[in-house]
Order: sequence, then C-alpha cells, then structure tokens
Amino acid sequence: MKKQNVRTLSLILCMFSYLLVGAAVFDALESETESSRRRVLEQKRSEMKKKYRFTEEDYREIERVVLQAEPHRAGRQWKFAGSFYFAITVITTIGYGHAAPGTDAGKVFCMFYAVLGIPLTLVMFQSLGERMNTFVRYLLHKTKQCLGCRHTEVSMENMVLVGFLSCLGTLCVGAAAFAHFEGWSFFHAYYYCFITLTTIGFGDFVALQKKEDLQEKTPYVAFSFMYILVGLTVIGAFLNLVVLRFLTMNSEDERRDAQERVSLKRNKGLLDGSLRILGERRQRTGFAYINNIRALLAKWKSN
Repeated sequence: MKKQNVRTLSLILCMFSYLLVGAAVFDALESETESSRRRVLEQKRSEMKKKYRFTEEDYREIERVVLQAEPHRAGRQWKFAGSFYFAITVITTIGYGHAAPGTDAGKVFCMFYAVLGIPLTLVMFQSLGERMNTFVRYLLHKTKQCLGCRHTEVSMENMVLVGFLSCLGTLCVGAAAFAHFEGWSFFHAYYYCFITLTTIGFGDFVALQKKEDLQEKTPYVAFSFMYILVGLTVIGAFLNLVVLRFLTMNSEDERRDAQERVSLKRNKGLLDGSLRILGERRQRTGFAYINNIRALLAKWKSN
C-alpha cells in the first residue's frame, strides 16, 4: 500500500478517534451542568407562573418576544454598520447567529452572496497568508544574518514557531481589548477571540451587542472589524504553514514513488534486454551445435 494511502487512512482513523474522545469529554464536563441549569430554570418558571398567574401559552409568548428582542439590544442591526458586521460573519463563515435575514429576499441574497463571497474570502486569506509567511521568512533570514548566525537558512520549524507565537499574541491582544470594551473577564474575551478567529462562531459571546454600540461607538466598531480580518489573516498564515507541510510530505512521497516506478521500468527493460540477448546467444549456439553434428554425419556417410 502506498504511503499516501496509509497516511490518509491514518488521518481518517485519527479524526474519528478524536471525535469520540471529544464527545466523551464534553459529555463528562457539560452533561451534569446542563441538567442542573435545566432544573433551576424549571423551578424559576414555576415560581413566575405562580407569582404572575400566567398560563403556559402566556409564558411561551413572553419567551418568544424576549428571544426576538434579543438581537435589537445593540440598536438597529440592519443599518450599514450592522449589515457590514453581518456580511463579515457570512463570508468568513463565522456565523454567530446574532442576526439573520428576516425577509425572503434577504435570505435569497444571503445564499447567493455566500456562494461567491466564501470562496473569494478563502482565496484572499490564502494569498495574504502566503505573502505574510514570505515576509516573515525574509525578516528571519535578515535577523540571522545580523546576529552573525552560521546557518541563515529559515527552516520550517522556525516558521511554525513564529506563526504559533503570532497567533498567541493576536489572541492575547484581542482578549485584552474586548475585555476592556465589553466588560468580560480576560478568559471569556480570549475564548471569544479564539472561537471567532477559528470561525467556529458559537454566538454565546458576541461583540458589539451592548446598547447602541453599533451606532454610537464608531472607533470600537472599526477596531472590531479590523481585528477579525487581520486576526483571520494571521491564523490563516499559520494554518497555511501546517497544511503546506503536510502537502509537501505527500508531494515528496509521490515524487519518490514516481522515481521508484521509473527505476523499476528501467531495470525491467534492462532485464528483458539481457534475457533476449542471452536467448539469442543460446539459439545461435544451438544452431552451431546442430550444424556441427550434421557435418560429422555427412562426413561419416561419405567414408
């Protein structure tokens, strides 16, 4: 079996194993807490029903109104700033879920917008990541020259280390900023930055959702937009290195297999030629032997 096939099969098995491990860990960590929270909510709902004397239908209606009003806490979501924020979450596949088109026309346009925008965004971040990695490699090379290092070549390990530190720094800077503007703890702000820049986008923490933030805090809005785009570029550059390393390994294996196939064909050709020459020699030797016997018989008959 080819090395590429073995590696691919190993990756598939690793992914499914990783999924099983993740499911088991999340079950152990979250299941009991979920049950406890549900019991608390059920108790509070019962207390509210007794206190305000509303029916189950009334409660469902209040719940529906509260959920529908939630996206409007930050002001009007579909003015230009809010629409730009939504467009970013669409083409970057973050998809917080904090806002969604309410009209059929908006839903149709969103689908067409995503079909074109998502590939365009992926290609853009791929290109920006490559340019960023090229620039970082150049800086590392010059730094090694200035420091008088004997080996000034920049290895893949150097690039991965710098990429990892850049990602860590980007997350920490964003966490400090959002903790200040949103009033979150540093941990929750770091969690928000990680979930955003990896495009997971759960939506449990979403920036710019305080009262009228989208309309009244223009500098903070601009910072949030730029942070998402720049942060995705940094993360994309790092992932580009990791993926490039894997693709390089596959290319090396494919090139090695191709060389082995060419070598086998060449050796087979040489072997076939040698066997053909040997067969011809044996054939000539056999003919000469028969001719010698015929000559001896003819000579014997003549005597």
